[in-house]
Amino acid sequence: MSARGIATRSQGRSAKRVPSVDSVRFARPIIADVAEPSRPQRPKTQRKSVAAAFDPETYLTQAGLGRTVLILQKNEQAFAQGTPADAVFYIQKGRIRITVNSKNGKEATIALVGAGDFLGEDSIASTHPFRLATATAMTASRLLRISKAEMVRALHQEHALSDLFVSFLLARYARVQADLVDQLFNSSEKRLARALLLLAQFGKASKPETVIPRISQEVLAEMIGTTRSRVSFFMNRFRKLGFIEYDGEIRVHNSLLNIFLQGQ
Repeated sequence: MSARGIATRSQGRSAKRVPSVDSVRFARPIIADVAEPSRPQRPKTQRKSVAAAFDPETYLTQAGLGRTVLILQKNEQAFAQGTPADAVFYIQKGRIRITVNSKNGKEATIALVGAGDFLGEDSIASTHPFRLATATAMTASRLLRISKAEMVRALHQEHALSDLFVSFLLARYARVQADLVDQLFNSSEKRLARALLLLAQFGKASKPETVIPRISQEVLAEMIGTTRSRVSFFMNRFRKLGFIEYDGEIRVHNSLLNIFLQGQ
C-alpha cells in the first residue's frame, strides 16, 4: 500500500491524514522572520560645537582680528590731536600722558593713565571724527590697538567685555568729577599730594606702585594748575616730612595720606 493514503489512528481519536513523503520532500520550506537578539547599542556621542567662553583678559592681551599690538618707546605717540579717531587702545604696560594743545601753542596735561586703562575711548561715544588730545608714552609701553568697528562689535556681542568697559568709563567719570572738585576747593599742596598718590595708584585694587616713573615738575604743575616753583616748594616740603623720596624717580610713602587726613 502506498504511504500516500495511509491514515493513522490514535486511541479514541479520529484519523488524520499524514502528508505524503513527496509533499514533505518537495514542499517549499517556510522560513519565519526571526528577529535576531537585540544587541545593546552604545549611545552615539553627539559633538556639540560649544564656543569657548569669552575671556576679556585674553581678548585684551592678544592680537587678533581688528587688534594689533603697538610698542612705544618713551616720548613716542599713540595718536596725536587732530588725527582720525578710528581706534581704541588698551594699555598693557607702561604709562601714557594725555595732553591738549591750544591754538596759540600752549600745552596742558589732562591725565596720566597706566596699565589696565583704556585710551581714546571717546572715539566710540563721540561722533567727532578727529582726536581731541594727544597720547604720548612716558615710559616704554605696550598697547593693544582695537579698531573702532571691532570694538563696537565686541561690545555688542560680548557682555563680559562691555561690563568691563562700562566699569572703566564710570571710574573715569568719577575721576574727572573728583579732579574738578580738587581743582575748585583744594589748595595746590593738597592737589599735588593727590596727584602723587594717584600716580602711585593708591586706592586701586592692585598693590600701589610706590615708585613713580620720572616725571618733570612742569608736568606736575600742568596737572594741578599751578607754577613749577610752587611744585618745587611742596616737593621739598614733602621730602623733609618723610612723605616722599625724590631723586629723579619719586618714591611715595603711605604717610603722604596725612595731608588729607589732617585737613591741611
